[in-house]
Amino acid sequence: QVQLVESGGGLVQAGDSLTLSCAASGRTLSSYAMGWFRQAPGKPREWVATITSSDHTIYADAVKGRFTISRGNVKNTLYLQMNRLKPDDTAVYYCAADRSGATVFPNEYWGQGTQVTVSS
Repeated sequence: QVQLVESGGGLVQAGDSLTLSCAASGRTLSSYAMGWFRQAPGKPREWVATITSSDHTIYADAVKGRFTISRGNVKNTLYLQMNRLKPDDTAVYYCAADRSGATVFPNEYWGQGTQVTVSS
């Protein structure tokens, strides 16, 4: 069983930066695809970014060039560096992991989410 715990959310102003972390336990996740999703109030959950087991990174168009997904030196940590934040980035951000290391949309295991609020 894999447990994922997100942290690092908060209230920031437009243009600020924020880094989210996801701590994984229960397995060594270097062979897993891991990703970030987000859900704004009244909207469906949307995919943000993925890092595959080969460390290939993929981003949604809405965040490309502003967000960076990475694994920590200890492979069971996932990060999302968010720069030039916009009010539209306001959402609960979820970490996900998947044993299918090449999948673009990891969805096997989920964290509980961390709130990011960007004020204008």
